[in-house]
Amino acid sequence: MGPGTRQDVVRGAVGRLGEWVAELRWSDVPAEVRERVLTVLVDAVAVTALGSREPAQRALVEQWDAPDGTAPLFGTGRAVAVDAAAWLNATASVRLELDDGHRLAGGHPAAHGFPAVLALASRAATTGADLCSALLAAYEVAARFGRATRLRAGTHPHGNWGVAGAGAGCARVLGLGPEDAAVAIDAASGLPVAGPFSAALDGNPVRDAWVGAANQSGLAAARLAAARTGHLTGIAADSLGDLLGVLNPAALHDGLGERWEVVGGYFKQHSSCSFTHAAIDAALSLRDQVDEDSAEVLVEIHSLGAQLDRTRWPTPLAAMFSLPFVVATALRRGHVVPADLSQEALADAVTAELARRVVVRSAPDLDARMPAERPVRVTVDSARGRVVAERPNPVGDADFQAFTADDRVRVLSDLLGAPEAVEAVRDHVAELPSAPDAGELLRSLGSAIRFR
Repeated sequence: MGPGTRQDVVRGAVGRLGEWVAELRWSDVPAEVRERVLTVLVDAVAVTALGSREPAQRALVEQWDAPDGTAPLFGTGRAVAVDAAAWLNATASVRLELDDGHRLAGGHPAAHGFPAVLALASRAATTGADLCSALLAAYEVAARFGRATRLRAGTHPHGNWGVAGAGAGCARVLGLGPEDAAVAIDAASGLPVAGPFSAALDGNPVRDAWVGAANQSGLAAARLAAARTGHLTGIAADSLGDLLGVLNPAALHDGLGERWEVVGGYFKQHSSCSFTHAAIDAALSLRDQVDEDSAEVLVEIHSLGAQLDRTRWPTPLAAMFSLPFVVATALRRGHVVPADLSQEALADAVTAELARRVVVRSAPDLDARMPAERPVRVTVDSARGRVVAERPNPVGDADFQAFTADDRVRVLSDLLGAPEAVEAVRDHVAELPSAPDAGELLRSLGSAIRFR
């Protein structure tokens, strides 16, 4: 298939997405999907507020010197300009690796579009129902681009395929028609970040900035389309499908409006990379059967997770991407939560010594079970004998002990240490579909959860 033909196919697929986004109506969406979108929104706001408490995020907000505006910075009590809120809320949402994700898309659809959509809706004249449609559009388009894209080895998924979702959601907020919505999605897919996965392993926070860039790029793409200065070319065929990897255009629209990606996502309970979660779950199940002082730990995992074998963690991000650190922390402390990423926790000598006794190894039999599973097997030899635990997927995955809306509120309440704030967020979000003015409700939501 020649380049021109390939672009034609992608252009056609993006055109179908644009039509779907423009015609999407919240009242036509199945009840299960509507409930899931609202749960994802509760999660996104609470996790963003949690990230806003981190010293690094506070320092970033201070240096940004954002002008006052209409868009809430969740967790801070402030409202700032649209573009600033899109970037800063996005980085806060991924700061602690607690944002929801989608295993088959291979990343985080909501984080790539929700901050931009919410920021834009705080200023644009839109109803709550239309905002809900925009959030759903952002998620579905991003997840479809994620499923359609096979990134080159060593490429991190932050900031590339997810940009299309931000463009789609912002186009829906602006009320663009089918052709212009397609232009927005197309332009967004031509604005990817080519970020190396090594940044996460090294603990370089630029990885978080890629999600901020994705949200701002989605805003830019939608504005370009609204200004009628764009041109639909199927650029993703070259940007995602050549420069950054391989793109399957059929996956962009397969089952569109019938298979809802948002119900296939996962929620997190551990503050770490999703590749580590099944290992943490397994380690926690063995904790009472292990002598920590003599423990020798083998983590057998699929090849995607095997690269997370670093035994040094210069930053919290590096720790969240270290299987030795998180498994040692789980065995020692019984959890992996934001407090376990403090400077004191990262410098803990006992954790470091135990982590040096954690061996990470890829296992062909576990690789063979992907992508339906992301399995792990943890074996611990200690003075109390050998114990083994295996998990097919992390707890909270759509296909393994999935969290309900109530489960998620419980977990978020524990993580935030503020159940009343999470309940307030849930109450505000429940009102969104019937709200006549989404911007007014969002500003009220911004005041409902504040930590400084």
